[in-house]
Amino acid sequence: MAQQQRAIKTRAAILEAAASVFDQYGYDAATISEILARSEVTKGALYFHFPSKEDLARGVLSDQTRNLVTGPSDSKVQELIDITMVVAHRSLHDMVLRAGTRLAVEQGSVDFSDVSPFPVWACLSEELLVEAKERGELLPYVTPRETAELVVGAWTGIHVYSRVVAGRQDVERRVAVMWEHLLPSMVMPRLLLGLDVAHDRGARVEAARRLAAAEGAGPDAE
Repeated sequence: MAQQQRAIKTRAAILEAAASVFDQYGYDAATISEILARSEVTKGALYFHFPSKEDLARGVLSDQTRNLVTGPSDSKVQELIDITMVVAHRSLHDMVLRAGTRLAVEQGSVDFSDVSPFPVWACLSEELLVEAKERGELLPYVTPRETAELVVGAWTGIHVYSRVVAGRQDVERRVAVMWEHLLPSMVMPRLLLGLDVAHDRGARVEAARRLAAAEGAGPDAE
């Protein structure tokens, strides 16, 4: 068990280091030597977990969509808002999320479309919107799949734009603005005032999740 835990920690350290290099330089300019230096693991350990730079990038992209569930809400639209806001908040310090977004949109020498996070995001968004429509939360003309793809496209563009113009520091505010513009065309008017799209929503949801986990009351309890 102790050996397994060490292997898990080593893999996580490698992915974190690889993500920081990919986020800074992009896939093509990233080097294994720089990843090794930042991970502080042996070359043998790195290649045991990830035989190539491409495998490292795929590992980062696969890990990007972990822990997407933020917790139940009375509104399925609010659950979707919360996921996007939590991801925006995490992207300020979660290197895997940051690098995954760059790798997913980058047109480099390797095609990573088979591990792109976008279909995962779109499917999750669609599921929540289907439930929202069944509950009467959405306007009659809203098509869950089309709206899900719109949300993912807008959300991705915002993350890319925020990275370029502000080093991601304003990404939470920009995602909040996105929702302020989208919701009136999606949601029944009676529900609009009850939805929380404040820029600090993600931080508050994440704090509540961590507290529940610490108290042993949530699915992430340790």
